[in-house]
Amino acid sequence: MILVTGGTGFTGSHVCERLLQHGKRVRALVRDPARAADLQRWGAQIVVGDIRDETAVTAAMAGIDTVYHIAATFRQENISRADMFAINADGVRVMLDAAEQAGVGRFVHCSTVGVHGDIDDPPADETAPYKPGDDYQDAKLAGEKIAIAYQKDSSLPVAIFRPAGIHGPRDLRFLKLFRAIENGRWITFGSGEVLYQLVYIDDLVDGILLCGTHPNAADETFILTGREAVTLNQLTATIAAVLDVRPPRLRFPVMPVYLAGWACEMVCKPLGIEPPLYRRRVDFFRKTRSFNIIKAQSEIDYSPQVTLEAGLRRTAAWYRANGYLK
Repeated sequence: MILVTGGTGFTGSHVCERLLQHGKRVRALVRDPARAADLQRWGAQIVVGDIRDETAVTAAMAGIDTVYHIAATFRQENISRADMFAINADGVRVMLDAAEQAGVGRFVHCSTVGVHGDIDDPPADETAPYKPGDDYQDAKLAGEKIAIAYQKDSSLPVAIFRPAGIHGPRDLRFLKLFRAIENGRWITFGSGEVLYQLVYIDDLVDGILLCGTHPNAADETFILTGREAVTLNQLTATIAAVLDVRPPRLRFPVMPVYLAGWACEMVCKPLGIEPPLYRRRVDFFRKTRSFNIIKAQSEIDYSPQVTLEAGLRRTAAWYRANGYLK
């Protein structure tokens, strides 16, 4: 039996779907059963609980051979730093404790390339320094360090993966980018020459499952992304091509927008309001994210197959089929 957390989310749902397609028995620990209709339809066993709840996690862990811990709180700006750490760090410890006590054979933990922050000397590998740049990345780094401690000090075999930006069917985080380009409203702040690297969801799931099954993955950490980085200008031009529209041409200096984001955060956060603009969004235009996957390729046979253009085309087709694009 395999336990997956985060199964109602984008990446976790694809992990569950793939495992079930391969005939595996899957138990999904979910907070909101109303969002688990697809998981149930695919044949997953649903257990309701929160990863911070030791009793619920211990019950979910009974009889489990492998854990894929994907659940996390992402970057909603109206979530406090304390709540971010409670889920993305403290919840990792609860999961690892329960897995070790249950005698789980492999624990796979989802981190993020965001723990490396802005890359000074691209492409970065797994040894690049930690440079988290926001509360989410800080919390994910704290969770990763807990998992690393288990790699070193426990009997539980732990594999850690750091995914880059993920796209594909069921993802909505890149929808604003696609819509703005389709409508001719995309504005590039700054030069657009920062490097950005994406991984298509099918390729990422391949890597995640290798972390859970390959003998070399135990107690190791891997960056999982696509084969190559592109500039932001190249990314937006490729999206425009798959949407069959003109590539974006509007530009604006980045620093005034960054300062406006800071001001929005200062006003909105104390009131519990999600800012209409915040610095993290502006970082999309300022920070380089470029990585190599040599370690994953050589040690666990990771081999992404979907080109950037093909993945973006599939993503756009899903958006259109579901009424998100024209």
